[in-house]
Amino acid sequence: MQIMIVDDERIIRESFFHWFQKSGHTVETAASGAEALDKLTQAPFDLLFVDIKMPGMDGIELLAAVKERYPETLVVIITAYGSIESAVNAMKIGATDYLVKPFKPDQLSLVMEKVAQHQKRSSEYNYLKGRLEKITRFDNIIGQSAAMTAVFEMIAEVADSDASVLLAGETGTGKELIARAIHAKSPRANLPFIAINCGAIPDTLLESELFGHQKGAYTGATHDRKGFLEVVGGGTLFLDEVGEISPKMQVDLLRVLEDKTVTRVGSRRPVSVDFRLVTATSRDLDAQIDAGHFREDFYYRINVIQIDIPPLRQRKADIQLLADHFLKKLCHETTKRVDRISPRALQLLEAYDWPGNVRELENAIERAMVLSKSRMLDEADFAFLQPPGKAAAHGPALRDMEKHHILDILDQYGWNITQAAKALGINRVTLHKKIRRYQLKAGSRDNQ
Repeated sequence: MQIMIVDDERIIRESFFHWFQKSGHTVETAASGAEALDKLTQAPFDLLFVDIKMPGMDGIELLAAVKERYPETLVVIITAYGSIESAVNAMKIGATDYLVKPFKPDQLSLVMEKVAQHQKRSSEYNYLKGRLEKITRFDNIIGQSAAMTAVFEMIAEVADSDASVLLAGETGTGKELIARAIHAKSPRANLPFIAINCGAIPDTLLESELFGHQKGAYTGATHDRKGFLEVVGGGTLFLDEVGEISPKMQVDLLRVLEDKTVTRVGSRRPVSVDFRLVTATSRDLDAQIDAGHFREDFYYRINVIQIDIPPLRQRKADIQLLADHFLKKLCHETTKRVDRISPRALQLLEAYDWPGNVRELENAIERAMVLSKSRMLDEADFAFLQPPGKAAAHGPALRDMEKHHILDILDQYGWNITQAAKALGINRVTLHKKIRRYQLKAGSRDNQ
C-alpha cells in the first residue's frame, strides 16, 4: 500500500514511517498540506495520515482538497486535540477514520484492518459496477449468451478506432443496432449517424443520396444538394446490405474511401469528407467475389474488421431475455396487458429455429400478444410457429402466415404504412413490395 504521513512534527513522521515500512508498505512523508498536495501530483497514494493542526493549510482543509481531487484516496485524521465536533466534521468531509494522539500500535493495526476492508469493498463495488456497465452499456441490444458477449467485447474494442467495420449476419439479427452501438461508443458519438439500406434504393438514386448533386445535373435536380457522405460531417455512415450495390458504385465508394473526397453528380469540384464507415451484409461476400459480383479491393477496404452477428438459433440462451423484453416493450406501447410467458410456451420458443431471427421473435411475441385473451402467453398462443424441420415442408403455409401477419399489423395501424413497417421491423419499401406480392388491400380480410 502507498502511504503518506502528513504532520509538521518530525518525530511523528519518523515513527509512522518506520512502523509502516516494517509492515511492508511504501511510505512517504510531508511536513505540510502544500507538500502533501505536491507529492500527490507526482504519484498516487492509497492512504494518507493527516494531522489536523499544521501551519498554513490545516488537516481538515487538506482532507477536503484531497477528497475533491483524489476521491479514491483514503484519509485518516490524527490529532492531539480531539473533539467530537472536529471528528464529526472530518467524517462528514470523507475521512476514513479519526485517531487521537497518543495512540498505540494496536490502534494503528485496527485502522489498517478497516482500511483493508474498505479497499476490498471498494474493489468489489468497482468490479460489480464494471459488470453492470458491461450488461447495460448496450441497452438496446439484448443478450447475455457467450456469443453475444463476444460481440459486445468486439464492439468495445473497435469503437475507439476509425477502422472500417463489416457486420456479417443473417437478416433480422440486429446489425443496425450493432452499428449504432459502435457509433455511440466512438469518439464520433456526438456527430451524426446515418443509415442507408442499399438494397432498398435503386442504384441511380443511391448515387445521388450518397454523393449529392449540382443543380441541373439531371432532370429534377432543381437545386444543389449535399449527399450523405458530406452530410454525415465527421460522424458514422452505415451502409446496410452493402452486397447489393452495383460494381460501379463499389468503384466510386472505393475512390472516396481512398481519397477522402467526394464529387457531387454534375460537378467537377471534389469536396473533402470525414466519416467512419460501418457496413453490413446478409450475403456471403466471398461467394459474391468468386462469382464476379463484388470487387475484391472494395471488400478488403470495407472489411478491416469483421464482426459476425450470430443468428438467434445459435444464442437460444437469450430467447427468454428477448421475449420478456419484447413483452414489456409492447405492453408499454399498447393498452394490452400481458404479464408473462408460460414455461411451456418458452420451451416452444426455445425449440423453434427462428429463420427470421430476433425480428421474427419480436413479431411472434406481438402476434401472440395481440390475439391472446389471457394475461399469460401459453403454448397455444404460438401455434402459428411451425415445429423445427416441418417448416420447409410447408412453404406455402409460411407464406400464408406472413401474409396474414402483415395484414393484421396493417389493420392494427389503420394502414399507416410507416407505423406498420416499424411494427413489422422492415422498411416502407419492403412493406410496399410485400403488399404488392400478397395483393393486400384495406378491408381485404373482410372478403376472405
